[in-house]
Amino acid sequence: MSIDPRVALEALVSAFQEHLAAATGKRDDDDPAVEAAFFGVADAFEAYEDALYAATGEFTPLDVYDDEDEDEDALDDEDDLEPIE
Repeated sequence: MSIDPRVALEALVSAFQEHLAAATGKRDDDDPAVEAAFFGVADAFEAYEDALYAATGEFTPLDVYDDEDEDEDALDDEDDLEPIE
């Protein structure tokens, strides 16, 4: 059962608003509210993308990156380094 993409889009916009509120009201760099809001945006985006695809067969031009993607990017960057002799 898929959800209406409009409902998923409203949830995504709400998640962005919650992230903005958490980011502007954070107490320190490790505020758990910011991290929770970050993952809320990622989850809401994936739900929207799934609903959009189910309803229209279309995707957004955006990607959600996770820690594995960052690890792969770091490895790619290391491959570009030349040894110092």
